Amino acid sequence: MPQSDAVASKGEPVHTAVTVIVPTFNERDNVAELVARTAGALAGCDAEIVFVDDSSDDTAAEVARVAADAPLPVRVIHRDDNTGGLGGAVVVGLGAAAHDLCIVMDGDLQHPPELLPVLLARHAEGGADVVAASRYVGGGDTSGLGTAVRFGVSRAATWLTRAMFPIRLSRSTDPMTGFFLVDRSRLDLSTLKPQGFKILLEILARTDLRIAEVPMEFGERRHGTSKASLRQGTTFIAHLARLRFGKMSLFALIGAIGAVANLGIMWLLTILGVPYIWAAIIGAEATIIGNFLLQERFVFADMRTDARALGLRFAASFGFNNVEAALRIPLMALMVETWHISSVLATGLSLIVAFFARFLFHSLVVYAPRRARGADAASEPKPDTATLRVIRAIDAEAMKPGEL
Repeated sequence: MPQSDAVASKGEPVHTAVTVIVPTFNERDNVAELVARTAGALAGCDAEIVFVDDSSDDTAAEVARVAADAPLPVRVIHRDDNTGGLGGAVVVGLGAAAHDLCIVMDGDLQHPPELLPVLLARHAEGGADVVAASRYVGGGDTSGLGTAVRFGVSRAATWLTRAMFPIRLSRSTDPMTGFFLVDRSRLDLSTLKPQGFKILLEILARTDLRIAEVPMEFGERRHGTSKASLRQGTTFIAHLARLRFGKMSLFALIGAIGAVANLGIMWLLTILGVPYIWAAIIGAEATIIGNFLLQERFVFADMRTDARALGLRFAASFGFNNVEAALRIPLMALMVETWHISSVLATGLSLIVAFFARFLFHSLVVYAPRRARGADAASEPKPDTATLRVIRAIDAEAMKPGEL
């Protein structure tokens, strides 16, 4: 799209052709407001809204009623068979869209329609095929998630996802967001095999599309209830494993080899009369070094070029694993003394728990791409982490007159 077609000022409409895709499931009470706010945000654009509806209520009928008087074209596609869940609905919407530039957003009004022109403006700047609305870059907000538990689950899922795809998602702080712009002309829809909610993850994992982000204040739900459930969580984990089980499986295989070596060393040393605590320490140190060498060669070889120097990688890996071992070995001793189980079994149980922590740390920290410097770094949005928010809250309290 020519740069002249865009309005440079943030938040003002970008005068281009765009399809807004809204997957819905029993969202009847949100339809009228969503259409009105979307039409207002895209005034002056050649825009349409396509609802892809899997509802068991009369949401589709409500869309048809609102469409009769809407200031922009509104269509509804009702699916009797909701293949692929929400992600499948989005793929149907992408195939049916009248325009190549598409914006996906939820129908529960937690994604503010007023952000639509910001997504369009960022795309008009160039350099991105996908523009995602992120809760975790500077200016973003997660208060709409509600409870601390839901926030924690969201962050844990994001960390796990980025660990599974550390290169593809290196520029994405919120690959779980459901509010994003995508250039359909850059997509081969036949390659997408969505399962469940996280269609952006599917797109980023299966393609080489360039991504940019804008901050989003995640709103509170107006009507209806969250579709998240234990079943959806299980579907997400299974789909994540299908998308990229290779790297994690290699890491697990090397970890298993290391665990067997650790247990073998420990068993041999205890047979020779070495106290089990010392035997565990020696076994841990030997396998930490061996695991690092194998991971360098077989697991993270594709990430070494953009990562820090070898010495720094080894220092970070060795330091983390020793801290983890320093915490794990006393726990193992506690299990032996309290539960009266064998030291070998206790070590094995503790190694299983340690596996997930090690994978996350190595993927997200040890082999993380080096940060951009100079002008490139200055142009990147700054992450707004939970830690930074806590620090700001403490600082705000400290600065109140007469209070600590």
